[in-house]
Amino acid sequence: MPLYEYRCLDCGHRFEQFVLGEARPLCPSCEGARLQKLLSTFAVGSGGSAKAAEAPTSCGSCGDPRGPGACSLN
Repeated sequence: MPLYEYRCLDCGHRFEQFVLGEARPLCPSCEGARLQKLLSTFAVGSGGSAKAAEAPTSCGSCGDPRGPGACSLN
């Protein structure tokens, strides 16, 4: 069973969930359906080095946690 990581775009809650087939997960915190699928750090190839995947930083203009270019100010 594939394990996916998600971030709820409504409440910001991050969670992992097993997903089978075309099933659509819901946020366990607010039951929202607007989810962003995240890259799992164990699934990210690093070319043989032990470096961890880097998470995006917040937007420098507004502080949007989705990272630079995610808001309407950019």
